[in-house]
Amino acid sequence: MSERIRLNPPWIAPGTERLVAQVLASGRLAQGPMIERFEELCRSMADTTHAIAVANGTVSLEAALAGVGIGPGTEVITSPFTFVATANSVLRTGANVRFVDVGEDLTIDTDRVHNAIGERTRAIIPVHLYGLPANMPLLVEIAESRGLAIVEDAAQAHGAEVGGRRVGGFGVGSFSFYATKNVGAGEGGVITTNDDDLASRLRAFRNQGMRGRYEYEQIGTNIRFNELAAAVAIPQLESLDEIVALRNEHAGRLSELLEGSGIILPSVPQARRHVWHQYTVLLPEEVERDSIGKAMDDAGIDVGVYYPRLLTDYEVMARHPRVTSDETPVAADAARRCLSLPVHHRLDDGDIQRIAHALTAAI
Repeated sequence: MSERIRLNPPWIAPGTERLVAQVLASGRLAQGPMIERFEELCRSMADTTHAIAVANGTVSLEAALAGVGIGPGTEVITSPFTFVATANSVLRTGANVRFVDVGEDLTIDTDRVHNAIGERTRAIIPVHLYGLPANMPLLVEIAESRGLAIVEDAAQAHGAEVGGRRVGGFGVGSFSFYATKNVGAGEGGVITTNDDDLASRLRAFRNQGMRGRYEYEQIGTNIRFNELAAAVAIPQLESLDEIVALRNEHAGRLSELLEGSGIILPSVPQARRHVWHQYTVLLPEEVERDSIGKAMDDAGIDVGVYYPRLLTDYEVMARHPRVTSDETPVAADAARRCLSLPVHHRLDDGDIQRIAHALTAAI
C-alpha cells in the first residue's frame, strides 16, 4: 500500500539536533543567542529593520495592534475568511472588528475596505491567505490617505512578496511559527517593523514592560519566545528560499494536472509571490465536499478545509457587540467550496500525480 500523503506535516530540518543540543548545554533556555539569531533571520525574511520574537502568532497580532494604538473605541477592518485568531486579537485589545468581503483571489477586497472606513477606523488587517499576499500597494495607498495603520496577518506567508517587496514590511507584520506552518517551531511568533520606537516598546512589552532587569517602563506582559523553539526554527528559516521554490514547483504541477477538471484553481495575481502554505481549490457547485474528502481519505491522501465557515457564521462572533459585518458573498461562496491539497516541499512528482488523479477521479 502506498504511504499516506499528509497535508502539511511538521518538518525537523537537518542541523536542528545540533542547535538544540547547544541550547541544552548552555543552560540558557530563554532570551539568549538562539533568539537573537532567529530574529536576525526573521529580519531578513521580511526585509525589515526589526523582528521581535514572541510566544506565538496570536500574541504577535495582539501586541502589534496594541503597539499601533488599537484599543477601546477604535475599529479594525479585516476579512471574515480567516482563522479566528485574526478577530480574537482585535477583540482582546478592546477594539471593534468590521468584516468586509474578499476578492476573487480570496484576500481582502480593497474597494470594500475603502468603502467601510468610518470615524472609528484606525487600522486594516490584510490576511495573506494560504501564503498569497494581499494587494498591499493599494492597501498602503488607502491607509496613508486616511491615516490608518496596517497590521499584516502574515501567519501563512513567510517570504511572500508583492512587487519584489517582502510582506511584513508594508505595515507591522505578524508571523506564526506553529508546527504546520512553512517554517514551524511548534509554537512561536514574530512581529516585524521598520519603526524603531515601536520595536523598542514591543521588546519591553513582551518582557513585563522591562527595559532592563527591574527597570519597569510600561505595563507589559510575558509573551517571550524560548531558545529551544528558536533552535528548531533556525535551520528552516535558513532553507526558506528552497522551501518556497519547491512549493511553487509543486503548485504549478498540480495546476497543470488539474486543468480542465472543472475545479477552480488558485491563481497568482501579477507581481505577487505566493509561498503556498496551502494549495486551495474551489470545488464545482454541484459537488459535495464531504464526499470528496472521504474519497481522498480512502485514497490515502490528507486534505483540509480552510475555512469551513466564515467567522460571522459563529454565534460568538455574530452576536458580539463589538463585531459588525458587511455583506460577504465571495467569502461565503469560498467557505462552501474550498478544499486544500498537499503541496509541501517534501512531496515528489509521483505524489503530485497521485493527488491530482485521486481528486479528478473523485470529482
